[in-house]
Amino acid sequence: MKRLILIAALGLGLAACNNTSEDTDTTTEEAAAPAAPAVTAPMVTANGSEPGTYDVTAADGTKSTSTLNADGTYQDTAADGSVTATGKWTVTDGKTCFDPDGDEAATCYTETAPGADGTFTATPDEGDPVTVKKAA
Repeated sequence: MKRLILIAALGLGLAACNNTSEDTDTTTEEAAAPAAPAVTAPMVTANGSEPGTYDVTAADGTKSTSTLNADGTYQDTAADGSVTATGKWTVTDGKTCFDPDGDEAATCYTETAPGADGTFTATPDEGDPVTVKKAA
């Protein structure tokens, strides 16, 4: 009887050692697994509009387009197709800001929420507001 208990105890001991070995191997495999890449949120304007091309209408009726790229660059184009500005755009203090290439100062806009048709108003810190709508 003592022999049977000793054999059973040895069997359980070996099983426990075997399980520990498997657990260690699993842990090693899990530790060796590559980490998931960090997910970066896409850039959006202060009112949540995504990068893209926007039709802009100034208070005097002048029309132009602004193309906001996902990499933080932009290009403004007049109605005749000439490029009027290029630079970088960011969101700073709840405003969408455009910093043109060269020595010209950045201009920041407070934006309303887009309406059902996607139109919103962008008001610069200085100057008249413009009406903006995502181009088709």
